[in-house]
Formats: sequence, C-alpha cells, structure tokens
Amino acid sequence: MQLLNKVVNKLILTTQQNMLSRKSAFSASSGTWMKSLGHLMVLSSLYCSISGYSVRDRVHDLMSKYPLIDGHNDLALQLRIRHNNRLSQVDLHNISKVATDITRLQAGHVQAQMFAVYVLCGAQEKDAVRLTLEQIDVVRRMCTEYQEFELVTSAQELRNSEMRHKIACLISIEGGHSIDSSLPALRMFYQLGVRSMALTHSCNTPWAESSSKLYNVYQRQNNSLTHFGKAVVEEMNRLGMIVDLSHTSWDTAWAALKHSKAPVIFSHSSSFSICSHGRNVPDWLLLDLKKKHGLIMVNLHNNFISCSDEANISRVADHFDHIKKVIGAESIGIGGDFEGAVSFPQGLEDVSKYPALVQELLQRNWTEIELADVLRKNFLRVFEEVERVRDRMTLSQPSEVQISLEEVQNPCRLVLRRPVPRRPSHQSPFSRAPHEPKGLPILAIVLLLSSLLMIE
Repeated sequence: MQLLNKVVNKLILTTQQNMLSRKSAFSASSGTWMKSLGHLMVLSSLYCSISGYSVRDRVHDLMSKYPLIDGHNDLALQLRIRHNNRLSQVDLHNISKVATDITRLQAGHVQAQMFAVYVLCGAQEKDAVRLTLEQIDVVRRMCTEYQEFELVTSAQELRNSEMRHKIACLISIEGGHSIDSSLPALRMFYQLGVRSMALTHSCNTPWAESSSKLYNVYQRQNNSLTHFGKAVVEEMNRLGMIVDLSHTSWDTAWAALKHSKAPVIFSHSSSFSICSHGRNVPDWLLLDLKKKHGLIMVNLHNNFISCSDEANISRVADHFDHIKKVIGAESIGIGGDFEGAVSFPQGLEDVSKYPALVQELLQRNWTEIELADVLRKNFLRVFEEVERVRDRMTLSQPSEVQISLEEVQNPCRLVLRRPVPRRPSHQSPFSRAPHEPKGLPILAIVLLLSSLLMIE
C-alpha cells in the first residue's frame, strides 16, 4: 500500500507540473489543458478510493508542509480593549471572547502572523504616536514572553522560524496617521521592528486618502497622494518596509503602485467584482498590482465577502476564484482580519478554521502548487523583493523631506523657535516691584509709626 501511495502521489505531482507548464506555453491548445485536468481529477479520485486518503488528509499534509502566513490580525487591539495591555492578566494559549490564541493558531496551521498595530483615527493630531508605541510594546512583549512565538524582522528570519516550529510575529502599523506626518518617526518605528505600514486607515492623513468617508478630515481634490505621501513611499522602499494599500482610496492605491520601486500588498482586502464594497479592490487595480508583482491577501470579514452580515466558505472561495481568473494564483494570499472585524463566515469563525478554506479550494480543483503559493510562497516572494529593493538603495541617504505646517493644520504641533523675552514695564523709582505683595508698603508704614510712638 505504501508503494502504491508513492506511485499515485508521483503521478499526481507530475500531472500538476505538466498542467502548469502547458498553461504557460502559448502554443498549448485548450483541449490538451482540459485533458490534463481530467487526468489529474481521475488520479486524485483513484488515489483517495484506493488508499482512503481523504481531502482532509490532503489539507493536513499540505498545510503541514506549507503553513500559512496570515497578513492581518488585530489581537493587539483586543488586548488593549479587554485587558488594557496587561499581559499578566491573560494566558495567550487560551483567550476567551476572541478568535485568536496560540492554541487555535497552531490548530489552523498558522506559522506566521502579521500583527496589526492600530490606534483609532480620533488620535490623529493628538497622541497617535504614543498609542502606537504602546501597541508595538504589547506585540513585542507577547512575541518574546511566549516561547511558541518568535519576533521576526526579515524574510530569512521568517523562514528560520518555520524550521524551529515557531509562530513568527511580524509587526505592521495600520494607518499612516500613526507617524504624525514625520519621516523620522517612520524610521524609528522601523528600528522597533515594524516591517509594514498601511498608508491610511478609515481617515485621510494630510498626505494620503482613505477609502472611508467616516471622518471629514484633510479633504483634497485631485491629490490623493501628495508630495510628502510620495516621500513616505520612497522612504519605506529605502528602509525595506512593505507598503500596504488596504484602507486607501483607489486613487491613492494607484498612485502608490505607480510610485513604489518595490512590490506592494493589500494585506486584508477582497474582490470588488464579487462584493462591491469600497474596501475591496476592482479588477483594473488588480491588473496594476500584478504588473508590480504585488499581492492581495483576501479578507474574510462578512461585509467584505458578501456585502452583508452573513457569509459562508463558498462565498469566500468565490473571491479566490475570481482573483485567480484575473491575475493568477501567484498574486493571492490570505489576510483574515480576525479581531479587527465582528462577523466572519460560517465555518471560518476563528483562526483554527483555515483548513476548511483550503479544503474548499482543493474541491474547486485548485492545485497543491497554487495553494502552496497562496499559503506562504507569494508573501515570501514579495517580502524578499522588498528587501532586494532596500539593498539596492543602500547608498541613498535618509529622506529629510518635511511636510508644511499648512498641510498638517495641527494646533497641537509645536513650532520650535526662540522664545520672545517679555519687556520690563517702565516704573518710577518709588513704584513697588512687580511681584511685591500689595500689603507690604502699608505694613512697613504701620511698623514705622509704632516704633516712633514707643520711642516717645
């Protein structure tokens, strides 16, 4: 039986490889392609019927070999909301009222997690930088205090963590308002381990435009990525920080795609053609993303999957199918958005359920090679290319571009200038000192008169 399993496995793998090579050859006929697909389906069915090797077994083996890199998770936000970032009050192995903990990450074959560092847009022009630092602190703490986690800052470290059977932690800032329009702040966040940043969240910044109209701030016309916004993208390229376009307006996303020297990602967005939500990505923008060798990591939130409060795994798979049809499996990843949204499809309620999604895609005739790309290889490719661009820019000096005060319009922003000394008031020699208590002259006169009377 073991020999039969090996033979059939080899036949399946060979057929998959032949299919991919024929698909890429322009001279291959559609009939040959369909014939290969038929052979693969027959071999898969034969293998399952003879060996008892089920689809679930295939999923387990596939995800064990190619464990998931998830592009977006807001566990840090929930730790602030529910525990005020007091890690001593919670056991990350088993957390109630959330969809993410160590036990479920392991069950879902999640080997690397991009943890979002997010602060509310209401903190813009106030204490966004301080709050962002506190959220970075809690991610760094949980990823260093628990032995199952490992904080990583490079593609090679990410690969190494898999070999050590660790859950790799990557830090991503969710919203450009966190840097308070400051390139030095961006650089310092990189030093703290941040390796990705979304240009906006649900509010405009002084230099980039959000897909959301929730906040009526920094409204501009025909200037979705300003001169300073382009400087942010350039500095992220120089640092080796991934540019994330989820939450940006389509115009900002298009401008950033054109300006960036490195591939970009949508860390948690889905297909606009399947669900016409402004947070999703239209086909024309997907095509530009493919030209840039970028990545869209499909979001699982119901409102972005079915444009309603309810969804199922089949509808999620529709997004994968459509995006693959438009730009190919090599441009797709997974960015669940757990803890950042409130409702998820039936059967995908938490991070342990990712195998159910992979099973659905297998049943839709996605090949194991395609799914290996979706699960981790595509993200690694993008991350490594971002680092290669960084390495080519090593001779570039840190950017000193500054945003104008007129663009920022922040009353809390201190303008550094020498204080103007107060001029002393002109007083007669007999006038009392400026800070002399009012009652002292009268008291002195009374004491003088008393002394004269005593002498008499």
